[in-house]
Amino acid sequence: MKKTSRKYQPKGFHILHEDRDVIVGNKSPGLLTVGAMWEKENTVHNLLNQYIRKGNSRSRACVFVVHRLDQATSGALIFAKTEEVQQYLKNNWKSTVKTYYTIVHGHLKKKADTIESYLSEDEDYHVHSSKDSGKGVLAQTQYEVIQETGSYSLVKVNLLTGKKNQIRVHMAELGHPIVGDVKYGKSTSKFKNLALHSASLEFTHPFSKKRILVKAKVPDYFKELVPFDFDSL
Repeated sequence: MKKTSRKYQPKGFHILHEDRDVIVGNKSPGLLTVGAMWEKENTVHNLLNQYIRKGNSRSRACVFVVHRLDQATSGALIFAKTEEVQQYLKNNWKSTVKTYYTIVHGHLKKKADTIESYLSEDEDYHVHSSKDSGKGVLAQTQYEVIQETGSYSLVKVNLLTGKKNQIRVHMAELGHPIVGDVKYGKSTSKFKNLALHSASLEFTHPFSKKRILVKAKVPDYFKELVPFDFDSL
């Protein structure tokens, strides 16, 4: 594994694993994965391009997007260093184990289950859920309640499919929106951050074909909501 130079370490994206083919890091909440109409420069994609160019303005080296995290979501995110690696990872994405932790309002009736529905996005970028297969693409979210407090539940999620806003929509659909989610939960929230974190990625390496597990530390603000030894996860 390559050693990351502190000088070029992208701000807001702590690199956890880097080798000749991939870069995996822990994205801070509030940072975009890729550019949007309102922000082109301060994105993980752009910061990583600068990182691999090591200050060389003539360099055309770049990284390639494999998947995305919502701007408000923190955690493990992987980029490819070539188009071939990007395609390999995308083609094998179903075999990639994507584990999330989230804190939701209230206590779920079923402590473990798989949520399945069809998601579609409207012109206002709001994702809707339906049981009608003709009204969207299939989304599956497997979850397990890890711990409960008086007001909240800490939930482990295995993301079986990776659709936009999927976990947020499915939790809200159960009547237990994610803490800090003003889009699908409570329109006003006293919590600054969305309590949704991509805790780990386990994938097949495109060159060695070995399984690689990369874990991203859960943010400290999770502990303020649910006292738990997150280092034990």
